[in-house]
Amino acid sequence: MNEKNLEYLKDQLKYTGFGETFDAELRENIMKGDKDFKIMHTGIMNNGLPNKDTLTVELNFKRSEQTDMYFFNSYHVNLQKEENKPGLEQTFYINKDSASITMKEAYNLMEGRSVNKDLKNKEGESYNCWLKIDFKQSENGNFKLNQYHQNYGYDLEASLAKHSIKELNTPQYKEDLLNSLKKGNLQSATFVVGGVESKMYVEANPQFKTVNVYDANFQRINHRESKEEKKAESQKESVSKDNKQSPDSDEGDSGKKDNKVKKRKSPSL
Repeated sequence: MNEKNLEYLKDQLKYTGFGETFDAELRENIMKGDKDFKIMHTGIMNNGLPNKDTLTVELNFKRSEQTDMYFFNSYHVNLQKEENKPGLEQTFYINKDSASITMKEAYNLMEGRSVNKDLKNKEGESYNCWLKIDFKQSENGNFKLNQYHQNYGYDLEASLAKHSIKELNTPQYKEDLLNSLKKGNLQSATFVVGGVESKMYVEANPQFKTVNVYDANFQRINHRESKEEKKAESQKESVSKDNKQSPDSDEGDSGKKDNKVKKRKSPSL
């Protein structure tokens, strides 16, 4: 058996998010010498959400026709969100020249969220983009994977800065938040509204160049406490106060005039 090939495959599985779970099974299958083989795995995923999803993964390996080396070509995912109902299915291919989609990223994509990756085009040139599954379109048995390139104009950090998120004030926490969202996670964050802190959840939304916000019960909300909106609200309050002060002054002058008139009339009575 080719030990170097085994170690290479073990590293591939590790960096694709499968850890060392399949090391023994991988060795056993390679020793059999079959033309190709599959490794199956079923687990529970919930990403912190109240509902639990069943994720079944089928890893596909194939031996080279020229050598005894095996290659990890792809893995097929079945995400079942409800019992006794067909799950969503998608095949993710292993990239040789750029970072492959990890199992957790695959789950996040199947959940409808977006993932940021550094990829390479046919010419071998690197580029950064956001990936999102379009469940309304399919290509070669797979759902279409839309790409929103860096030129699309989505700025995750700027989108987050529109909200009063406490973690953005600490460099390390800010970096952790950005990295988590780029992996497609629904990430908890501390929102500060009127001096009161509350735990909410955010996810990247590159398609609409924003972030989605959810409350503590994972219900999506239209969060209006952005810094820009606060500034606008503050300006409105300032204008409102000015307008109130002006009539009050007129009423005060008017009151004084009325008193003077009354004083003039009093002697004639």
